[in-house]
Amino acid sequence: MSEPVSRAASHVPYPTSPVAPAGGTVPDLDPDLDSDPDVYREHGEISADGHAEELPSDRFLDRERSWLAFNERVLELAEDREVPLLERANFLAIFASNLDEFFMVRVAGLKRRIATGVATRSASGLQPREVLEQIWTRSRELMERHARCYQQDIAPALAGEELHLIRWGELTEKEQARLFTLFRQQIYPVLTPLAVDPAHPFPYISGLSLNLAVVVRNPVTQHQHFARVKVPPLLSRFLEASPHRWVPLEDVIAAHLEELFPGMEVLAHHMFRVTRNEDLEVEEDDVENLLQALEKELLRRRFGPPVRLEVEESIDAYVLELLVRELNVSEAEVYPLPGPLDLTGLSGIVSAMDRPDLKYPKFVARTQRDLAQVESAQPPDVFAALRERDVLLHHPYDSFSTSVQAFLEQAAGDPDVLAIKQTLYRTSGDSPIVDALIDAAESGKQVLVLVEIKARFDEQANIKWARKLEESGCHVVHGLVGLKTHGKFSLVVRQEGETLRRYAHVGTGNYHPKTARLYEDLGLLTADQQVGADLSDLFNRLSGYSRRETYRRLLVAPTSLRDGLVSRIQREIAHHRAGRPAFVRFKLNSIVDETVVDALYRASQAGVPVDLWVRGICALRPGVPGLSENVRVRSVLGRFLEHSRIFAFGNGDEPEVWLGSGDMMHRNLDRRIEALVRVPDPGHRTSLIKLLETGMGDATASWHLGSDGEWTRHAHDSDGAPLRNIQESLIEGRKRRRGPAA
Repeated sequence: MSEPVSRAASHVPYPTSPVAPAGGTVPDLDPDLDSDPDVYREHGEISADGHAEELPSDRFLDRERSWLAFNERVLELAEDREVPLLERANFLAIFASNLDEFFMVRVAGLKRRIATGVATRSASGLQPREVLEQIWTRSRELMERHARCYQQDIAPALAGEELHLIRWGELTEKEQARLFTLFRQQIYPVLTPLAVDPAHPFPYISGLSLNLAVVVRNPVTQHQHFARVKVPPLLSRFLEASPHRWVPLEDVIAAHLEELFPGMEVLAHHMFRVTRNEDLEVEEDDVENLLQALEKELLRRRFGPPVRLEVEESIDAYVLELLVRELNVSEAEVYPLPGPLDLTGLSGIVSAMDRPDLKYPKFVARTQRDLAQVESAQPPDVFAALRERDVLLHHPYDSFSTSVQAFLEQAAGDPDVLAIKQTLYRTSGDSPIVDALIDAAESGKQVLVLVEIKARFDEQANIKWARKLEESGCHVVHGLVGLKTHGKFSLVVRQEGETLRRYAHVGTGNYHPKTARLYEDLGLLTADQQVGADLSDLFNRLSGYSRRETYRRLLVAPTSLRDGLVSRIQREIAHHRAGRPAFVRFKLNSIVDETVVDALYRASQAGVPVDLWVRGICALRPGVPGLSENVRVRSVLGRFLEHSRIFAFGNGDEPEVWLGSGDMMHRNLDRRIEALVRVPDPGHRTSLIKLLETGMGDATASWHLGSDGEWTRHAHDSDGAPLRNIQESLIEGRKRRRGPAA
């Protein structure tokens, strides 16, 4: 499950993100986009006989093509008639939203590097221009397929359920009259037509805005003129003409252009939409105040160069030529499509439709059973539970509100708690987490909050939170220069008699109550003093000048995470050669890092089974004889955004399992503070390994990656029966458990 109107405000649950004008949020699959280039690291490996072994030069799949394949899997869910109809429409919105961000970040970054001459050959062996041309070709195919799915499948199917998404010409006279009144009262006053002539230069077209290109004629002089009308982003994307009948806002505006150009003849109008480079560039070494620098950069973001022009396929050649010239885009960057453009708006209308029969069945998370068993309080006494055992959380199946949120709220209100230390990467607009931290500070507790103000597309919201927290008395820091703090961890210090006890949470997801209901994530609540000591050291590093780089129960990027995982992969090779149980099983969002990929290739060559459960990008080629025939790669997409990261190793007879926030991406391993925590409890390790086995199992519905980079969906068995939906299985399992709904 990832922009003004406000992209920050709409980057809420998955499914939710970019541009969500009035009425709803646009789902996002959090596609792990990263604007930095793929820089291949030579990774020298030594074989058992002491000689270096060359790995094939074509062993890496291209990350951009892999990301587009990920978004194609999202599109396949929209095309799947076994998925509830309104959820299919929602997946159309997710696809469009993901692609917007891909162009704003990855395509924009690639173009920028080509223009400045700093782009290098990618790890896949492709030249930057080749990558860009492949992106243009493949994204065009997918966008056309996306439009066809809406036009020929989703819209007619909705109509069959008496839910009509129609165009202006399909309205009755009564509906048109009603919308004319609405136009005059609520739409016309906020419209601003902008003429283009010698006295009026071509206007600035903001990124992701919908626009009408209008051609008018002066009846006196017979001269034709061009004008632009922006569709107001704060108004509802679809307007209800009558019960269960909606029409796009731009159709209503287009039908009343004479009101905007009185005395002129409206000859033609065409919709268009521009995507701009909206990736931030802040050189922290050159600024004294990161907060102020980022605010200035957010203003500059609105004026980034165009990277894509979407137009209605019926557009006049003259108007298209004008747009291409004035926006300075190439022919390859123009995407003619059937209307309506910008289907991200579907998410808002889906959320407004009261048709539970066309959506996923409602699911209410339950309190995690180890917390529910604590009878001393309601909600549960988290501290009492943690003094007995570690608690492994699996969201959204386990309630966030009665676990992580309760942990921090209880800490804020407990007079014996002396300090709370917390990272915030993304959070919601009405966050109870932020409220708890403010309450704690105002009650005199020491509160340290590391707010990552460079969280992409949430920068403005995080600046707001940083200032609000500071005003309440919290100590707010922004981490280390040159590094984003992406790790998800919190620490509570509590006075218990004559001693201080530390309680901690390390997770894979943001402290975001809304996404916790829609993202699949893991978390470990623990009173283990080694974890507490590690987090104390890590927070001291983030807030002060500590140079500690080694930890007891944590692997931390950028110092020890990559090397720690690679050494454990190599250890599995030694176990396998000695005849002991050995395996490598990872669940993550993306795997691109060449050093890690090469280590997995070496493990496969040695005979170690390697299973990778990857939601998004995978640069590793599985199933290549002599290289990766022992590697399987699966992907699961569905109702919830698969967001957790698990790293499991056979380790002889003592399996080792880690969980945390880091993906195997250059940015995560080199330019972010990430933390993985080792899971000590044998029962927890067993349940996580079982989860990995289930997700990778042939009886589970998933996509399988081939050595050619193509993903194949496996949703039915050989008899045509549906394979197990792992998310639905986990929901059913929680329903059968004892414990209160939360």
